[in-house]
Amino acid sequence: MGRKKLERFEDNAVRYNVVENGKACFGQLVGKWRDYHFKNEKPLVVELGCGRGEYTTGLGEKFPDRNFVGVDIKGARIWVGSNYAVENQLDNVAFLRTKIEQIVDHFGENEISELWITFPDPRPKDKDEKRRLTSPRFMEMYRKLLAEDGWVKFKTDSTFLFDYTLELIETGQLKVKNMSSTHKLYDSEYMDEHFGVKTKYEQLFYDKGEDIKYMKFQFA
Repeated sequence: MGRKKLERFEDNAVRYNVVENGKACFGQLVGKWRDYHFKNEKPLVVELGCGRGEYTTGLGEKFPDRNFVGVDIKGARIWVGSNYAVENQLDNVAFLRTKIEQIVDHFGENEISELWITFPDPRPKDKDEKRRLTSPRFMEMYRKLLAEDGWVKFKTDSTFLFDYTLELIETGQLKVKNMSSTHKLYDSEYMDEHFGVKTKYEQLFYDKGEDIKYMKFQFA
């Protein structure tokens, strides 16, 4: 392991805005993020697979009236977002280092008001379907954690994953309401919902001419 990565892990270990294994709060914030971590009653927004935290911190800057938690397993990536939040005094931003399939161990029922899924690995092989972050397996987790009438918002460059998710909805395998979607976010009426925030990978895909897909819905 490189020195730079070790230094980032050391920073994470002492930063309040990083919740990870080895800290007393890890696994103890179920249903308590607002009261015990953020110490306010603002709505909780969670980004899954946040990577370097561009979206988590970007939204945190634009919406100081909400709390934001970025979730990822890569500590060196989380450090980037954590560091930005510290430098810019974003007290409404935190990061949780864990696997996405373990989020039910870290959030309570109906605790999350909005869930963002941003540019996840599409995992196109049939054997990996259960690992797709929009698969029925994961959607049942989200349904449990989202507040009543909470929103799921999904962005991807992958036509495969986007169409897979649409098919789940259209065939009734995923029961939702108030669903909107577009295969060309930047040319659509939903452009303002992008909030002008782009992740590193989103910018790369966009620069290559990839259309960015977007959908939002509530569970029925």
